[in-house]
Amino acid sequence: MTNHPFDELSEQVGDKGASVPIATKNGTLPSAVAHAVDNAFNRRIQLRRFIKFLTSGSRGWGDYYADQGDVFIRIGNLPRESLQLGGEVQRVDLPSHVREGQRTRLCEKDLLFSITAYIGSVAVVESGWIDAYVSQHVALCRLDLAQMDPRFVGYFMLGTEGQDQLLQGAVGGTKVQLALDDIRGLRIPVPPLVEQQRVAAYLDRELAKIDTLIAAQERFVGFLDERRDAVIRDAVPVPGQSKWKADKLGRRSIISNGATPRREEEKYWRNGDFPWLNSSVVNLRAVISTDQFVTREAMLECHLPIAEPDDILVALTGQGKTRGMATILKIKATINQHLACIHVDRTRWDPEYLLWSMKSVYRDLRRSSDANGATKGGLTVDALKRHVLVMPPLAEQRRIADYLNRETAKIDNLLAKTQRHIELARDRRIALITAAVSGQIDIPKEV
Repeated sequence: MTNHPFDELSEQVGDKGASVPIATKNGTLPSAVAHAVDNAFNRRIQLRRFIKFLTSGSRGWGDYYADQGDVFIRIGNLPRESLQLGGEVQRVDLPSHVREGQRTRLCEKDLLFSITAYIGSVAVVESGWIDAYVSQHVALCRLDLAQMDPRFVGYFMLGTEGQDQLLQGAVGGTKVQLALDDIRGLRIPVPPLVEQQRVAAYLDRELAKIDTLIAAQERFVGFLDERRDAVIRDAVPVPGQSKWKADKLGRRSIISNGATPRREEEKYWRNGDFPWLNSSVVNLRAVISTDQFVTREAMLECHLPIAEPDDILVALTGQGKTRGMATILKIKATINQHLACIHVDRTRWDPEYLLWSMKSVYRDLRRSSDANGATKGGLTVDALKRHVLVMPPLAEQRRIADYLNRETAKIDNLLAKTQRHIELARDRRIALITAAVSGQIDIPKEV
């Protein structure tokens, strides 16, 4: 009889740990020890010397998923930039005879690492997550709290040096993952505990300020996105509410999708010179280049369509924002099966106006493709052909397109500046963490 994955043995570390200089009660160090403190920030000691218990979760938890029960922490609950657990909560209900779960039950101040997929995520268990369990994608590290502050260690791992170590440890296999020995071998600074606590408290406070700023900027991005959508919807006429006639898109255009030549067929890709596009291009305002090319042989044998400059491309699939998004092509290219190409009758349609029209019905396309009964939402070429759009006179189409090009450019400039502010704040965040945990900042004693 085979063992259930929950019967896997736990792994423990019994090292006693290393001694470090002890600070006085008021948080200040004697002058004779000051130099030693500086050295402690500069010196690196393997984390194994401070680990009391180290393990990873077992497989097979899906058998115990439930609406009620204990909290089960998956890799998605580990943050990317902070130490606080969050995200959607999954619960499990373990039968009384299943004992393996106890091995991975969390205690306050446990340190968690992501060990597959999103390598680099770290979290410290707070009171609200006590007694939760962890999945096989998460490592549980219980430190000697008399020597190490888990928040200090966690912040160090979020800094540049810590991230470099985690990513280097994950390199080299067919599957990107960290082994428990990689965690044991992490090299960290070991200043006195009181200094670790001071650094962690300082970062808690200062990072909260930066995070508040980032959150405000992200809300502003959301506002600008909504404003942009509203400008487009207000400018593009709606069928049944316009003095101009509406028509099915497929009546005066040719709509088709492409294919992906087999990657293992070298003759389709090697030394290719004809641009080939996938659905990621819909994130661009206009497609002016590509980094993938197919051969003429692929064009012929795979019956790939040729899309012309000023054709409109629409993503047919994608569970994120991609499906239903549109862009305009500015080069001659071919496309894969997840893109539709709309080649319009230019005596009836202005390409720029049609682009804005497709952007204005993005939500409608999403809803209609979600309602097609499939388990995965997807647009079809036939659905696009049946879609009805207002077709004003060409002069009016160009006027609307010019107006939207001008007005959205203003919003896009604000969006770009705001995104840059967010990037700078995140860079500042990493720099602050890195400087604090390496002793490069003179942290106030009252922190």
